[in-house]
Amino acid sequence: GADRHHALAVLVVARPGHRPRPADLRAVRSADGSRSGGDPAHPDVHPNGEMRHGRHNPATPRPPTRPAQQTDCHAMLQRLLLTVLLATTAWALPARAQILIGQTAGHTGAVAATVKEATAGARLLFDALNARGGIGGQKLELVVMDDGFDPQRAADNAKALIDRGVVSLFLTRGTPHNQKIMPLLTEFKVPLVGPSTGAMVLHEPVHPWLFNVRATYQREAKRSIKHLLTTGVARIALVQVDDSFGQDAAAGALRGFGAGLKPVVHDTYDRAKPQFDTIVQRLVAADAQAVMFIGSGTAVVDGVRALRAAGSRAQLLTLSNNASSGFIKALGEHARGVVVSQVLPGERSQGVPLVKEAHDLARTRGAGAPEITPALLEGFAAAKVLAEGLRRAAASGALNRA
Repeated sequence: GADRHHALAVLVVARPGHRPRPADLRAVRSADGSRSGGDPAHPDVHPNGEMRHGRHNPATPRPPTRPAQQTDCHAMLQRLLLTVLLATTAWALPARAQILIGQTAGHTGAVAATVKEATAGARLLFDALNARGGIGGQKLELVVMDDGFDPQRAADNAKALIDRGVVSLFLTRGTPHNQKIMPLLTEFKVPLVGPSTGAMVLHEPVHPWLFNVRATYQREAKRSIKHLLTTGVARIALVQVDDSFGQDAAAGALRGFGAGLKPVVHDTYDRAKPQFDTIVQRLVAADAQAVMFIGSGTAVVDGVRALRAAGSRAQLLTLSNNASSGFIKALGEHARGVVVSQVLPGERSQGVPLVKEAHDLARTRGAGAPEITPALLEGFAAAKVLAEGLRRAAASGALNRA
């Protein structure tokens, strides 16, 4: 099924030369139970603020798949490369009782809600592994540093984590933030697994110390625009953050318009100090039928509120970097009509082994179980990729000093 297709894509997307498959569009169920986007496969916002997801539209064509033998070969080579890099890093470190994994991300600031959910997903797996004795007889310890969603702080934190002796950096949030960190990977020969961004600059050219898990923003954005056009929506506006993430995703969105079409409004806002008053005036004057917000967390929430306050009833879209329960709850009454694209299986698709495993582990927590959300699943999937690399390194005897 569609969910299984995307679950498999998540785990092999990092191999060199692989291009992720287009993301399924998921939407948000409204408080009154209505559906947005005119597509019956789309969900809205449930009264409790949780996200629900529809099925893949069978009318949407899928790209041709690689032969299974070729796919398996590439996936095997990628896992082997990750194993070798982790083993190389481990041998260079002093002896310790834990396998240290380092994360710098915005645990405060604009993306805090999504970051916390993704980190909870990683901890869900790491805690389960530790309860079974860890990997190679050693416990996993996730060392978290808050960078407040500031790129320079992210780079400084990454260097501090490397100095502390982490085996790998992990789940770093933000495109400019990861760009700041990438030179450190080569300099200190430390891998970064599962960066929480879909920017193309992390995929092309292939970086030997960087292992992507999620699909690209450009494919998401392109697919989202194409979906709108198929529903008869033609007056589409783009509002993007003015940084490398916004530029990257907007490039994909613009390709979705095709020949002869363009946005009725294409505007930018400052990432550090977002202001939407003037942008909203342009959107209303253009009578935009739909608006794609390319941005993160609270900035997108502020833009949605400003647009609704101005009386616009446009269909609103945003990308999977906002696919979290915290984002939906922050939207509150304005969640109705918001479509969030996704690159992972729906969090209720327990026919997918990845999703079922997350639910099963959460149930063992009892009252303290985390809510299974799209953002949590991203962290969980990234943790599984990292754990597999560590497990293979341990099997070769390379983690006995890590």
